[in-house]
Amino acid sequence: MADKNPLSVEEVSAACDIFFPLMSEVRSRMPEAEIEDVLKVMENVAKLAHHLRQTKKEEAGPFGFNKEQDNA
Repeated sequence: MADKNPLSVEEVSAACDIFFPLMSEVRSRMPEAEIEDVLKVMENVAKLAHHLRQTKKEEAGPFGFNKEQDNA
């Protein structure tokens, strides 16, 4: 269950340090867009980035006959 205690200034600051550079990157590519549209695009870009990360991990790992066999 989610913690319902108020967030500290430090916690919010840490989240801002992560969020705003990401938002700035997306917004720089669509400068005429409304903030709501930027946030929607950010959500889709994040999904794509997670997919690309997973694909990259899968491609970097062993494949074919090089896969480790589980002899259990």
